[in-house]
Amino acid sequence: MEPLVILFIPLGIIFFIGIFAVAIYNGLVSKRNMVRNAFSTIDVMLKKRHDLIPNLVETVKGFAAHEKATFESVIALRNQAVQPGIPDDERLQVEGKLGVQVGRLLAIGESYPELKSSDQFLNLQRNLTEIEEQISAARRAYNGAVLGINNAVETFPSNIIASKFGFTRHDFFEGDEAARQSVSVNL
Repeated sequence: MEPLVILFIPLGIIFFIGIFAVAIYNGLVSKRNMVRNAFSTIDVMLKKRHDLIPNLVETVKGFAAHEKATFESVIALRNQAVQPGIPDDERLQVEGKLGVQVGRLLAIGESYPELKSSDQFLNLQRNLTEIEEQISAARRAYNGAVLGINNAVETFPSNIIASKFGFTRHDFFEGDEAARQSVSVNL
């Protein structure tokens, strides 16, 4: 073989490996950005819910003064969730607990016939239900994005590039046990 051909074969292999590594790296960046985008979408929906909660609490509070513990719990969890600098994983846990308490708050509201017929309560309930559905859809999208990056970070050969450039696994958004329980309404 000619010396020039002998030189081009290793260079071609190195070039191919380099292109392959860049493609894997770019895929990992894309997947990481999808996770960030999905988390940001959840964040927007949670902020909407946080804005509605004080109005809902005040509306129900007038009819159900003896349910003070539930009101205090909802407000305390809301305040904890909007705290600046709270780590994402801790915030997701707080949000799960908050969702359970909001469900209880709505159940309390359903227990009062005068409140159930109040236009303000019905509007708040409708808005909150819509936001909860949007949060649920955003969580599914987030978990799908997390699955994508986790698979890329853990499977060969992308795991080699991921470890070299600091790509890590992300945690799925999972509701706690209390969030899996259905809320009962006693009329």
